[in-house]
Amino acid sequence: MRNHQRQLLGFYLNFLNKIKVRKTLNLSTLSPHFLQPQDSPNLKQRKIGRELANLLQFPCPNVPTSHYFKKIHAHILVLGFHQHDVFLVNTLLHAYSKLNLLSDAQKLFDTMPHRNLVTWSSMVSMYTQHGCSVEALVLFCRFRRSCTEDPNEYILASVIKACTLLGSLSQALLVHGLIVKGGFVQDVYVGTSLIDFYAKHGYVDEARLIFDGLRVKTTVTWTAIIAGYAKFGRSEVSLKLFYQMREGDVYPDRYVISSVLSACSMLVFLEGGRQIHSYVLRRGFDSDVSVVNGIIDFYLKCHKVNTGRKLFDQLVDKDVVSWTTMISGCMQNSFHGYAIDLFVEMVKKGWKPDAFGCTSVLNSCGTLQAEEKGRQVHAYAIKVNIDNDDFVKNGLIDMYAKCDSLTSARKVFDLLAAINVVSYNAMIEGYSRHSMLVEALDLFHEMRLSLSPPTLLTFVSLLGLSASLFLVELSCQIHGLIIKYGASLDNFAGSALIDVYSKCSCVGDARLVFEEVYDKDIVVWNAMFSGYSQQSENEESIKLYKDLQISRLKPNEFTFAAVITAASNLASLRHGQQFHNQVIKMGLDDDSFVTNSLVDMYAKCGSIEEAHKTFSSTNQRDTACWNSMISTYAQHGEAAKALEVFEHMIVDRAKPNYVTYVGVLSACSHAGLLDLGFYHFESMSQFGVEPGIDHYACMVSLLGRAGKVYEAKEFIEKMPIKPAAVVWRSLLSACRVSGHVELGTYAAEMAISCDPLDSGSYILLSNIFASKGMWTKVRRVREKMDMSRVVKEPGWSWIEVNNEVHRFIARDTAHRDSTLISLVLDNLILQIKGFGYVPNTTTFFLDD
Repeated sequence: MRNHQRQLLGFYLNFLNKIKVRKTLNLSTLSPHFLQPQDSPNLKQRKIGRELANLLQFPCPNVPTSHYFKKIHAHILVLGFHQHDVFLVNTLLHAYSKLNLLSDAQKLFDTMPHRNLVTWSSMVSMYTQHGCSVEALVLFCRFRRSCTEDPNEYILASVIKACTLLGSLSQALLVHGLIVKGGFVQDVYVGTSLIDFYAKHGYVDEARLIFDGLRVKTTVTWTAIIAGYAKFGRSEVSLKLFYQMREGDVYPDRYVISSVLSACSMLVFLEGGRQIHSYVLRRGFDSDVSVVNGIIDFYLKCHKVNTGRKLFDQLVDKDVVSWTTMISGCMQNSFHGYAIDLFVEMVKKGWKPDAFGCTSVLNSCGTLQAEEKGRQVHAYAIKVNIDNDDFVKNGLIDMYAKCDSLTSARKVFDLLAAINVVSYNAMIEGYSRHSMLVEALDLFHEMRLSLSPPTLLTFVSLLGLSASLFLVELSCQIHGLIIKYGASLDNFAGSALIDVYSKCSCVGDARLVFEEVYDKDIVVWNAMFSGYSQQSENEESIKLYKDLQISRLKPNEFTFAAVITAASNLASLRHGQQFHNQVIKMGLDDDSFVTNSLVDMYAKCGSIEEAHKTFSSTNQRDTACWNSMISTYAQHGEAAKALEVFEHMIVDRAKPNYVTYVGVLSACSHAGLLDLGFYHFESMSQFGVEPGIDHYACMVSLLGRAGKVYEAKEFIEKMPIKPAAVVWRSLLSACRVSGHVELGTYAAEMAISCDPLDSGSYILLSNIFASKGMWTKVRRVREKMDMSRVVKEPGWSWIEVNNEVHRFIARDTAHRDSTLISLVLDNLILQIKGFGYVPNTTTFFLDD
């Protein structure tokens, strides 16, 4: 049958080539297949026109398409059909439009002496479909001026689509007026176009009014409104509309499903996404690669990487989007090694990653500091000619900076043809990460002189650098520039400012910034909690938590880690237990940060059993968690239990680190386990841990507690690194206990030379002299402290009574009940003296 049709079409073309006409037809040249002897000239011409139209509508597949239609166009011109047969010319216009031959269509349109509504509609639709929005609107204006007919629904729908592509609200409103005037408000095609325009440009409520007014809705209509709500963050409404759509007689297509999956991703609505996945399986859409890609993307954005990978592996007809979605999702979920492996596998299987895929894997290379892999991606980008893509170049700068290869990062930056704000930000962030203040500020100055004004991200990078160097003056200047540039203080910048002011001991200014941020998210709250923790403003931290509860924001693991630390510093068991209860209710009791904070809190509150219960109940113990438990036992003199936990840690294949061995050696020191202490000290290298100052200080303390003070001095002198003040203070403390005045004096001199402003060394030396009754030397120590302007930080304590924390500082009378408290204390002292108590005054001179 198909062969017969092809033969017939070939016969038609041969027939057309043989026709020789001027104004009338030469009957002798016409095939008897088309013309009968009794046909009149007009009838013959109409038959030829119909056959030409058939040839346009059903082209021969063996003939080059553009050549085929142009040949028919030539015959139309020769036969004079363009002068009177509007239907035939409209058909040719439609054919040119489908072939993207816009200039040929325009030339044909210009030669037409007669045009009807279909002609204008075809031309406007052609320009709109090919993205020529301006041309479509200009042509519509010509139509309004030159045509006496009113526009129909097809031309109006095309013009609205052109306005959508152009983003022209004023033009769309004018057309909307014509639609209302012409009575096309209820037309489903026109209405859908209006909904699509308003939804895509943020006027979702206006789009909803039109949507609700339509009596008939197609799948495209539902798609437009659902996608609009999803795009502008109103995902809950998208999901409600989807369920409403399913209750009707319109079936969702793949575009609707993609929009709804996007809504579920934004809400991290795992259950809703799973229901849509089930619907896809029931409807048989799982063979559509674009739908499966959307489902994979949903699971990855909901942090279900294994589920996403399972779907990816089951997908038979993968495309570039499938691979890129998987690589990007692994990167976003911090499965960076997985992302790199997928990229390598993708290339090996012959796929060509695009710029987005390269940018994602470069991020993973940078995070893992896998510079060699990053260079391979760089080489691939050059090979496939995507190294000039802005995203790829910025990704390369970021990757090299994270890999500590700032020279390579700067080379990529300098090779940029057009440096944009993202490039500047990536390079400044690289310098900031490595605390290169001069280079970062020089580049910032260059940026300000260029046509790339700094963004909030630029300021955040500089604030991070300022915070790491504790430069409060620079921080204030950057804050001033943020205000000067008129940048609104969003959550990101607000968090950075709170952090920098807190680190620079300006927690009051941090609180002012906190109050200034209008719509705070939990990150801003956490920054303030962290600031209070850094400055030991623990009571303020707990008060702030009460404000957080009133705000109805949901605290996360970082919030609880901060407030539990505050309760720990206050030794407030009651607050710590309340936070623990909330942690359990919110299902965060398995988080390592929270667990470590809880163990530390219970330890500082003296509840060792509760600390151990918390440690034992968690299923995910990281190295920090083990360290917390070891340090807890070590600080409370439970050396055997500390070492037992360390043994369990090794058996559990957790890798000990620097802090682990500080706890282990401290435990050995407290228990006087000299040989075991040296054994663990010498075994550190087996786990790749290099001994540091803290470890050497523990070993000196261990020798000193064993009474081997001269061996401790010899140990210090043989250290491969320069001893710090803390090491000499360990020896000094041991000399105080053992009463070695001469060695203690030497240790004090060495400690003071390392840290002249530390009062601890002076106090320990003074106490050694006082214990021997050497009061002249005690006075000299006091005079030396005064001359060096060394001030002893006063000791203070606190107690919680009736939900109020009372603080007491040594020799301070600021408390409202200080007189009454002093009377009670004096009475107690008199009573204990009556039982034979004799106060020790040998260390009273300075150590009060």
